[in-house]
Amino acid sequence: MSLIIKPIVTEKMNAAGEKANRYGFMVERSANKIEIKKEVERMYNVEVVDVNTLIVAPKLKQRWTKSGLLRGKTNSYKKAIVTLKEGETIDFYSNI
Repeated sequence: MSLIIKPIVTEKMNAAGEKANRYGFMVERSANKIEIKKEVERMYNVEVVDVNTLIVAPKLKQRWTKSGLLRGKTNSYKKAIVTLKEGETIDFYSNI
């Protein structure tokens, strides 16, 4: 089973990819930096220089409905921000 769940494709991460050669991934909570580095290098055939990880906290959500106020929260997850070697890129849109 892969440690990488999916790439994070947002405006902020796209700007970081163009400017600083950094890409974001949602990863398994049990994954460490060494395993993430090996997995990204294997999947995308690039050389990883640095890996930063963080755990994204859940956000509280609420909305009004006919039956009253519904409250809940989003899921928490682990995010890995990977810095690649100069000159290398990852194209997430190539297989669409």
